[in-house]
Amino acid sequence: MKRKLIYIVNPISGTGNKSSLQQIIEVKTAAAGFDFVIYPSVESGDYSFLIPFIKEQNFTDVIVAGGDGTINRVVNSLRKVNPQFGIIPCGSGNGLAFTAGIPKTVEKALQIIFKGKAGWCDAFLINGTFACMLCGLGLDAKVAYDFANDPKRGLTTYIKKTIANFFTAKTYPFVLSSHGKQIKTEALFMSIANSNQFGNNFTIAPKASLNDGLLDIVVMAKQNKLFALLQAFRQVKGYNKLQKFEVINENAGLLYFQTNEIKIENPDLAPMHIDGDPAETKKKLNVEILKDSFRLIFP
Repeated sequence: MKRKLIYIVNPISGTGNKSSLQQIIEVKTAAAGFDFVIYPSVESGDYSFLIPFIKEQNFTDVIVAGGDGTINRVVNSLRKVNPQFGIIPCGSGNGLAFTAGIPKTVEKALQIIFKGKAGWCDAFLINGTFACMLCGLGLDAKVAYDFANDPKRGLTTYIKKTIANFFTAKTYPFVLSSHGKQIKTEALFMSIANSNQFGNNFTIAPKASLNDGLLDIVVMAKQNKLFALLQAFRQVKGYNKLQKFEVINENAGLLYFQTNEIKIENPDLAPMHIDGDPAETKKKLNVEILKDSFRLIFP
């Protein structure tokens, strides 16, 4: 079947000139010989209106030019019609794209879309809400909230928000349960990761894979903030080894383990983000993997 591409372009994601982006897409895709259409992203995040169009016109690929939040909403809306998804990274973090090895340069990303191969990616659900790559509770979610409310986008703004929040950040109590084992902890933040990073090549879960059927859980426990910085450095550099949840030391400064499902009690309603966008938090969170959830075009 001849490939036909739908591009969805988020006009406000990240930074940069989106009018020139659309022009590059048009020129390069036409030169590659593919039929295509371009749609702007929609504020509601619901792209199910495209399903009849995809089926009737036999579109094979859905390409997202945007950040992780836009990718989340497009994939969740359209994954059941099983297109190949491609990414042109245009967000502030681009965690999923960078985990998949997709470069930020538009022309290089397009070449992967034209010549790469699709492979299955896992996703996961948090109380039934879809996540492609990452859910965070605590500090990183507070940063996501502040970042979402700032008119300025980009890495510089994100770094400023992180620094502004770090030394005043509070900790939150959590109870984690998985496969019959339960631990209690108080933490600065918790990350539930399918990809290996927050974004901007900042690795949070070095052993994470997009297709291993497992979630990587990273918990930064309550401790002196300088020790927390040291723990974060060790985690980013991959020095911290994976622990087995059934024998984990819950008094350690950083917990790092893998599971295919986890239940989280969150009594103080720590703020939460999903794929970088603020999300409604709950006192009880049920998290489960979605194996082979969607097909992504890889290099």
